[in-house]
Amino acid sequence: MDMVQQMTAVAAVLGLLGLALWWLRRRGLPGALPGRKPNGRRLEYIERLPLGPQHALHLVRLGDRGLLVSSFPSGCALVEGFAWRDAEAPREGAR
Repeated sequence: MDMVQQMTAVAAVLGLLGLALWWLRRRGLPGALPGRKPNGRRLEYIERLPLGPQHALHLVRLGDRGLLVSSFPSGCALVEGFAWRDAEAPREGAR
């Protein structure tokens, strides 16, 4: 009899959790569900390349543009901006 009560309690808790997630999703809180991006998001962090203990290059996508940004202890600087389709195009001679 104890096992049936415990299973019922677990099922009730899981049901309430599912109901809460459904409600949050309907209310427009996409951050509540893992793996979901809010619609209309234009800024995306792609990659980081460390150059030293305090220096790095960051590749960021902003809509249809790519930005290569350098970060260092005193700040950051834009190295290059380019069309994102140029970054996705296969390079000649690359395997």
